Amino acid sequence: MSEPLDRAADSSPGDCASEHDHAEFDRAMMGRALELARQARSLGEVPVGALVVRGRRLVSQAFNLRETNHDPTAHAERLALELAGRALATWRLDECVVYVTLEPCAMCAGAMVLARVGRLVYGATDPKAGACESLYRIARDPRLNHRVEVTSGVMAKECGEILTEFFQERRHFRKI
Repeated sequence: MSEPLDRAADSSPGDCASEHDHAEFDRAMMGRALELARQARSLGEVPVGALVVRGRRLVSQAFNLRETNHDPTAHAERLALELAGRALATWRLDECVVYVTLEPCAMCAGAMVLARVGRLVYGATDPKAGACESLYRIARDPRLNHRVEVTSGVMAKECGEILTEFFQERRHFRKI
């Protein structure tokens, strides 16, 4: 499930060109997470997609499967973390970045802390259940034994739109 991505992993995060490349890479990965969200939507799942990347290599990817699997814990990011642990043969994901289209909930943010994820990049905020910045700050809570670096708002408009459209369609369908 691991596949190489198109950029070399030897750029230093300190210089300007690298920061630009870093932001560009984040957008590319979020674009892939959005593709996964669309797959979830086509199954009638809440459209959330997630990736785990180490260096510049895709380790795992998943989308929400709560309805399909009849599993309240089958969130995209939790599934991607589980697959990453298997692919890397370790539960410690400290060198990994998680990309997800929606701000993680308490369960998923907690799982990232427990997995020692190095960085989280997410698109849309979740004012009703977000546990990284909106309602709670689990990923950066200094009382916990690990803190996850958080980058928010990457392709937020696109990530928010797919969710808004999904829920509008569901409300319209229920009225019929």
